[in-house]
Amino acid sequence: MRQTYYAKNGEITQEWRHVDAEGMRLGRMATEVAVVLMGKHRPEYTPHVDTGDFVVITNAEKVVMTGNKAEQKMKNSFSGYPGGQRSRSYADLMETKPEFIVEDAIRRMLPKSRLGRQMLKKLKVYRGDTHPHQAQNPTPLEINI
Repeated sequence: MRQTYYAKNGEITQEWRHVDAEGMRLGRMATEVAVVLMGKHRPEYTPHVDTGDFVVITNAEKVVMTGNKAEQKMKNSFSGYPGGQRSRSYADLMETKPEFIVEDAIRRMLPKSRLGRQMLKKLKVYRGDTHPHQAQNPTPLEINI
């Protein structure tokens, strides 16, 4: 009789991965990174345990959006007060906060639960090509697009 293997907290060694986002399409990169954050790339993936790796993304300002998405796609926010609704295009956000666009695309692909919030904490997004995680020796993550 075979037993189903379930990973337990602390059994999985989480690695550090590095992605250079220069010239990559936003959505395609975000799906690959979300899979690694959830741990679905591992054979010992368990849905209720965080089996994913840490991911460091650099060059967030050089990510590519195809078509007219940068000008037409809008990010809405609401302060909760009357007249407090703001809409900004992705082109405006790419100039001021490109890390937010990359992080938001990946966040929306993760589970909407406590476990998803825990997975999102393992994502580190930076604007330039340098990051403060050199001590962890992140291995490059191959993204096939």
